[in-house]
Amino acid sequence: MTTKQRTIREIISFEGVGLHSGQKVTMTFKPACADQGLRFVRNDLPGRPEIGVDVANAPETREISRRTVLKVEEATVSTVEHVLAAIVGLGIDNLVIELDGPEVAEPDGSSVPFVALLKKAGLIEQDAPKRYLEIKSPVSISKDGIELVALPHHGLRISFTIDFPHPLIGTQYASFEVTEDVFEKQLAPARTFSLVSDVELLKSRGLIKGGSLKNSIVVGDDGILNDEPLRFPDEFVRHKILDLLGDLALLGAPIKGHIIAVKSGHATNIQLVRKLRETFDNARKTFSGRHVRDVPSMLSIEEIQEIMPHRYPFLLVDRIVELEKGKRVVGIKNVTINEPFFVGHFPGHPIMPAVLIIEAMAQVGGVLLLSMVENPKEKLVYFMAIDKAKFRKPVFPGDQVRFELEMMKLMLNSCKMKGRAFVDEKLVAEAELLSVLMDREDVRKRGLSR
Repeated sequence: MTTKQRTIREIISFEGVGLHSGQKVTMTFKPACADQGLRFVRNDLPGRPEIGVDVANAPETREISRRTVLKVEEATVSTVEHVLAAIVGLGIDNLVIELDGPEVAEPDGSSVPFVALLKKAGLIEQDAPKRYLEIKSPVSISKDGIELVALPHHGLRISFTIDFPHPLIGTQYASFEVTEDVFEKQLAPARTFSLVSDVELLKSRGLIKGGSLKNSIVVGDDGILNDEPLRFPDEFVRHKILDLLGDLALLGAPIKGHIIAVKSGHATNIQLVRKLRETFDNARKTFSGRHVRDVPSMLSIEEIQEIMPHRYPFLLVDRIVELEKGKRVVGIKNVTINEPFFVGHFPGHPIMPAVLIIEAMAQVGGVLLLSMVENPKEKLVYFMAIDKAKFRKPVFPGDQVRFELEMMKLMLNSCKMKGRAFVDEKLVAEAELLSVLMDREDVRKRGLSR
């Protein structure tokens, strides 16, 4: 998986028919800036409403709906799972999908046409780190014989078991480490399927109006009815993995974990996504010195170094655990006895210098300011002024300092932030900081001209 965010290089469009609505739709894929995420736009509705790819926009559904739907007020877009699987399977983080109808087109029941379309548009990396949601402890749901478990894992693995009362399907199991290559070759081609005995039932519910043997596998009593044979012997379970991957896109960020599913469908997939989102959101609200180590990183030290110019021994922030662009940032500094400043401050009684507490606070604030620009590597944050600085308690080796900064005033190229530093929930320092954003090249030229 790429460690940089991705979008597409060029705008690209295609026309198709919705599987359930039967309506013709034109879909246009457009690049989006870093940290903008994925969103649909209904061009056919007044005001062109946007529908973010977020589980908060997924209404409660039942398995009989056979699709994932997103809704904001009266605007909806349905059957989003296959296109979302293609998007996340290719590592795309930021994208706008415009359409002039209520449902995503369904070319062949798989993600292959979307993969081909997006690759034709070109995939480009953006100057911003990819931010993963990492599962730190097991999360599970169980309902009527359906099981879903999310476990810690260094990458993304999906294991799935299906069990259908049909001899041509029966019980199937598959497990894949989902990389871009594995997705494209092993999962994207897997097509949606239905039993012929279910077709009339689905039609009676107003579904599959655009369904045909071209965009769905139909399983009859004696075999599949399609002219094209199965693409994999276990194509059915592979498609269930594809659906789950598309539903996981509703988390709003790529995930690291091992998802184990037994007989799950869209409704229970989304229940798991809701529970995962709740777990991640609750973790970000838990900032006691005892528990902060279990909080998922918004930015790791490697990602911080992608943004900040500081290096050892003057990089004084280890992790960003909360980042609300333009509003708030929370960062962590683990203070060890190996800090070089303890050699002289003070022998036999090591205390972190107050000026370095403020410097660390300013660096965390710098991450907030640099996160708002398109190319942070081309910028520098200059620390201009300190107001109302107070130091309440000393910081010792072994302490974990949590810095919380909130934006007070944001101007064109400068800002004022209020910062507070905590150790074990006790306030150790506070200050108001004024910073300015400058182009690195301009700073370099000024230095050479002196």
